[in-house]
Amino acid sequence: MQTDQEQIRALIERWAEAVHIGDMDQVLRDHAEDIVMFDVPPPYEGVRGLDDYRRTWPPFFEWQAQGAAFEIESLDVIAGDDVAFAYALLRCGTKEEFETDPDNRLRLTLGLRKQDGRWVVAHEHHSFPHVSAN
Repeated sequence: MQTDQEQIRALIERWAEAVHIGDMDQVLRDHAEDIVMFDVPPPYEGVRGLDDYRRTWPPFFEWQAQGAAFEIESLDVIAGDDVAFAYALLRCGTKEEFETDPDNRLRLTLGLRKQDGRWVVAHEHHSFPHVSAN
């Protein structure tokens, strides 16, 4: 039997693969109906609810279909009995973007809860570091 950390790691790896191949059903599979997501593009106040979360993905899938990467580089998971969080760094960008800034990584933080005996993502936050031109 998998530990909670192993279950969550597998969930996140499945989600990242689903994002990479543009499989909407699998992207949504392990997310709570009341998901809250703060993303890189607007709206900056975030999206709330699975329907709004679903609507954020088609433009990303279109961009990614042009050859962009979406790959987990590092992933850490901390789990309690019924809540957990995970944080990761991902290669997310086009070949041209990585030629310009090879070290840039997408930062991902997830808050999860156990619901009806299984882990679901209740909060998702994506960000890129802001580099000042000083």
